[in-house]
Amino acid sequence: MLQLFRNHLIGLRYLICSAGYKVDKERRIALKNDFTKGSIVKNILNLAFPMTLAQLINVLYNVVDRIYIARIPDEATLSLTAIGLTLPIITIVIAFANLFGMGGAPLCSIARGRGDKEEAERIMGNSFALLVLFGILLTVIGLVFKKPMLYLFGASDATFPYADNYLTIYLLGNIFVMIGLGMNSFINSQGFGKIGMITVLLGALANIILDPVFIFGFNMGVKGAALATVISQFLSAAWILFFLTGKKAILKLRIPYFKLKPSLIKNIVMLGLSGFMMAITNGAVQIMCNASLRFYGGDLYVGVMTVINSIREVISMPVSGLTNGAQPVMGYNYGAGAYGRVRSAIKFMSVVCITYTVIAWGVLHLFPYFFVNIFSQDSQLLDAALPSLRVYFFGFFMMSLQFAGQAVFVALGKAKQAVFFSLLRKVVIVIPLTLLLPRLFDLGTTGVFLAEPISNFIGGTACFATMISLVKKELKEKKRKP
Repeated sequence: MLQLFRNHLIGLRYLICSAGYKVDKERRIALKNDFTKGSIVKNILNLAFPMTLAQLINVLYNVVDRIYIARIPDEATLSLTAIGLTLPIITIVIAFANLFGMGGAPLCSIARGRGDKEEAERIMGNSFALLVLFGILLTVIGLVFKKPMLYLFGASDATFPYADNYLTIYLLGNIFVMIGLGMNSFINSQGFGKIGMITVLLGALANIILDPVFIFGFNMGVKGAALATVISQFLSAAWILFFLTGKKAILKLRIPYFKLKPSLIKNIVMLGLSGFMMAITNGAVQIMCNASLRFYGGDLYVGVMTVINSIREVISMPVSGLTNGAQPVMGYNYGAGAYGRVRSAIKFMSVVCITYTVIAWGVLHLFPYFFVNIFSQDSQLLDAALPSLRVYFFGFFMMSLQFAGQAVFVALGKAKQAVFFSLLRKVVIVIPLTLLLPRLFDLGTTGVFLAEPISNFIGGTACFATMISLVKKELKEKKRKP
């Protein structure tokens, strides 16, 4: 009897120690990713560096397809132009991934900063359910309406077959794209920037390896590029689910939290509307640009815009990585009431963004041939692209003001301001100018490319100035409260 009692004590002690170890381990992980501690610059860079690398890898994800496609014998220019025609539809998919991913992740950071872990996990579960639901819905709608959409977006009888082949396969793997893009934000928002980078790295490496195999090895052309992308996105999505349901995650993906809650959906959508509108309006701008360029310059200038969009993705990547890295830090400190650290984060992020984009603008202006030549060796396309690139990227540094302002609005939960300035730059400024400028002074295709820098100057200045004024006033008022 005594031995039995002793065995029970030993067992009880083991259970208590195990539970204590588990709680202590979770506490250590949570403290490690407590953004109210340590240098604010270091906290941002610890997230921004791997996220910037992830952005670079993600850009490679999309750009490598175009580099390989531009080298398909006898079909390079038509194939490249066709990929450009699918970009608005792909952008719409990204928009919905942003809506639920970028809408839920900042809310998670704020809830975690308040210490409400259950609410944070419920937000993540609802976001995941919405990503899956809309991923399936977008696939069905896309497959049904792809033909009229592609012709509406500027396809010709020559380019449609290539665009159709690529888009059909891409849409069939759409749900993996939604999960991969949307749920990785929840890994980064917990402070696991390196894990988030691995997510993108896994998919990008698979894409880089599979692209030449399918495009040239199996002679599949654009179909091969699409298939490589879908397989790569599947691997990224699988890795995300493995991590978020595993032991290392602070916030875990739990099935009971998949049940949609109207109040959470509203908050997620309201905050995600900024990223959603930015992506949707980018898609709308691409549609208008492609249609206008085809009218004034033919398929050649649609190909030029595809090249310019690819270059923009590459050079915008560090700014996007830094602002995405700063968002969880700002949101966490805002939720925790550390308003001085929020101000420091805003200053650091803004200065770095402006400095980088000034340098990038100078390099692009001096060496445009180098960047265009990466995507095409076609002499006719090169001649058309070089002057167009200089016009499009004029004053590129002003775009950083838009990035920085939007990042602060999203991180602090300022949904209305984030949405307004997303709409202002693209819908109110770019789209009307894209339609109007080509008709003025016989500018033609130059007018289409000129719309972007004008919008950067007007929209970027308005967004950044409003952010500074609003945030400065609010943080001062909250600081005065006992």
